[in-house]
Amino acid sequence: MTRQMALVGFLQAQNCTNLPSSWRHPESRDDSMSADYYQEIARILEAGKFHMAFFDDRLAMPDRYGNDHAHTVEYGIRCVKMDPLIVLTTMGMVTTKLGLGSTCSTTYYEPFDVARRFATLDLMSGGRAGWNVVTSLNDGEAHNMGKDAHLEHDFRYDRADEFMEVVLGHWDTWEDGSLIMDKKSGRFADPAKVKRLDHKGQFFKSRGPFTVPRSEQGYPVIIQAGASGRGQRFAGRWGEVIFTAARNVAAAKEGYAAVRNEAAKAGRDPDQMFLCNLTTPVCGATKAEAEDKMAVINKLPLEIDALSLLAEALNFDFAAKPLDEPLTSEELKSMQGILGIRDGVLRASAKTNPSARDFVTFSGRGQVQDAIVGGPKEIADKLEEMFVERGCDGFVIAATIVPGSYADFVKHVVPELQRRGLFHKDYAGKTLRDNLGLKRPAAGAWKTRPQTAAE
Repeated sequence: MTRQMALVGFLQAQNCTNLPSSWRHPESRDDSMSADYYQEIARILEAGKFHMAFFDDRLAMPDRYGNDHAHTVEYGIRCVKMDPLIVLTTMGMVTTKLGLGSTCSTTYYEPFDVARRFATLDLMSGGRAGWNVVTSLNDGEAHNMGKDAHLEHDFRYDRADEFMEVVLGHWDTWEDGSLIMDKKSGRFADPAKVKRLDHKGQFFKSRGPFTVPRSEQGYPVIIQAGASGRGQRFAGRWGEVIFTAARNVAAAKEGYAAVRNEAAKAGRDPDQMFLCNLTTPVCGATKAEAEDKMAVINKLPLEIDALSLLAEALNFDFAAKPLDEPLTSEELKSMQGILGIRDGVLRASAKTNPSARDFVTFSGRGQVQDAIVGGPKEIADKLEEMFVERGCDGFVIAATIVPGSYADFVKHVVPELQRRGLFHKDYAGKTLRDNLGLKRPAAGAWKTRPQTAAE
């Protein structure tokens, strides 16, 4: 079959989208704390045959800028953060094919807890769950979860590798065919097919037995978005859907090849993973209509949005010095979190010691400078180019107006992609793995990968 795109809707269980100013748009719904808000989005995405609705998440509101939350609350910069798994459950109730993906941190939860939550969602949705594996970002999250400081970047990934082994180990312990359900004999399941894990490692201990049987798709799809070198190694070892954020085809191709190479080194089939690039389309029936929409959107962001999100993402207080004063090499080295942002600013600014203003200008954080603006043809052309040139296998579609951005994309762009044969016209099956074309994993298959691959 001809290669086709994967499409993911990028969501937040909060008062705004990944664009913090989206709530300010006059056409955005203002009831983002209601089930109906997310259920409308779910219906739109499923009508557009999207593979998955995906929720990013943090365990704290942005408060690293000035080490205070006042600006976050005042300007609505992601100050509301609900539990995305519960929100996804409400979306699953009004859909039958749409995948349901959520972020959950390996740094602040226990493996058994995460394994049980996502295995339960997988059963309740008929095999549509996906887990985005993150190691979290900053001290605000640490403080909320009872810790004094956030763990060092590479160390978090070392722990996360073992975390994955525990979660996958638990998901493997109920064999297919374990359930008997014989009322006459009174036998519910075959104890010979349900094992204890008895994991004792460097970072974690978890005994079992696990309490949730395998789902129709085996276990949830593993999602990852590591951008640093260590993050790419982790993604190559574990990820099945990989989120990327390249701004042009050349950068996308470089990252695409790097992650697939890491997967190959880990003993995996690179074709059994999908790299989906973050994209913000502003769509209209015509290019002129889209440009009018973009003119309104461009008025929404404030400088404080970018500074707040940069401080959050890099665990660094950008209020600690004047906006135009260069950051020292020591300050740059001290940054944690999404180090790909820092490295991207260093490259794009061509400065060894950029200022906070340079970070605002070159990071795109809190802004919409990378939006693709146009009618069906213009946007489809851009997506087709990156897809055909092997910069990605699909796209994570971000919104500037909720739910209008998703509705516009489904109305204007999806039919054009389908007309070109770049996107499916209907779902291939019932589970997320069916619809992505991922094989149902055999129990223990992940153990065959070289364990040194991501060290």
